[in-house]
Amino acid sequence: MADVNRTNGGANLLALRSHNTALVLDLLRGAGAEGISRLELAERTGLTPQAVSKITARLREDGLAVEAGHRASTGGKRRTVLRLVPGAGHAVGVHLDRDALRAVLVDLAGTVVAERCAALDLGAGADAVVEAVAGEVEALAKGVRGGDGTGAAAAGSLPALLGVGVALPGPLDHTRGVLHRVTGFPEWDGFPLRDALARRLGVPVVVDKDTNAAALGLAVAGERGSFAYLHLGTGLGAGLVVDGAVHRGARTGAGEFGHQVVQLDGPPCGCGDRGCVEALCLAAVARGDLAEAARVLGIAAGNLVALLDIDLVLLGGRTIATAPDAFLRGVAAVLDERARRAGEEPVPVRAAPGEVADGAAQLVLGPLFGRADA
Repeated sequence: MADVNRTNGGANLLALRSHNTALVLDLLRGAGAEGISRLELAERTGLTPQAVSKITARLREDGLAVEAGHRASTGGKRRTVLRLVPGAGHAVGVHLDRDALRAVLVDLAGTVVAERCAALDLGAGADAVVEAVAGEVEALAKGVRGGDGTGAAAAGSLPALLGVGVALPGPLDHTRGVLHRVTGFPEWDGFPLRDALARRLGVPVVVDKDTNAAALGLAVAGERGSFAYLHLGTGLGAGLVVDGAVHRGARTGAGEFGHQVVQLDGPPCGCGDRGCVEALCLAAVARGDLAEAARVLGIAAGNLVALLDIDLVLLGGRTIATAPDAFLRGVAAVLDERARRAGEEPVPVRAAPGEVADGAAQLVLGPLFGRADA
């Protein structure tokens, strides 16, 4: 599939990640179909009109922006309005869970235009998993190739695929794309997933924890301030956004939320410790005691709120999705009680609307629009 990134102009598109160009692209994306004028772009970026004209001319040449009509002027000639071309580039986001895979094709506006789901055994070994991911990515990439099969996008000069973002359970090294000892799957320890997939696919690949990817997707979609995204599925983790940016930590190890010990000498956890939140939560879910699972999750969330003083707790993951009201009530009850004792306003708890795979695509698209934390 290496041909999807060999079309004329591909190198130019990936080289657009300059600060000023990213500012303009982000405003074009935010303006949507209505578009934005060059004068407005200059006013909102602080760039000179000449600089904006040069940037937008290059974006139009590369097929990323087009004229979208004119806007009535309060004086002088009418302003030409520009808008982003969402289909000028795409990214694939992949969520690898312990037993399932979901892959989505996302355009520049962040809209999911296609998706694929498949069963997956993370314990089947690296070669099998890499091949499974590659197969799903290739199937999605076919949907944005030109009619001649060369990989040309509709504009005729841009690559169909900018890259692939892969999100899976941690811990892992986001910077190098190397997995560490994934709980329950020690054979993955040290595997260079990013490089293996990049060689197989012939496009850039970014690897991150599932919770970080989901948190990034939520921030891009408009969640503001500082919040924690708690993901309860086959495991339990957290994605942390502090002051609008994803917080990964010095070794990209932040957010191992499920492995905080809340019960000394409690039941053993797959990480090798005892009494971890993840072990207690999953055990309660397994025996059908969702109220207890929510209470344990709430206690752990309360620890996080007290530690980071965040503004919001978001709940997601397929276990949450089976009974969102029960988990929302249970977690909120614990946080409300803690706030009452401290004489503070309780931190709100909401269900998260985002998906991990959607956020994984933003690992690729984010830098194009100036998100350094992607």
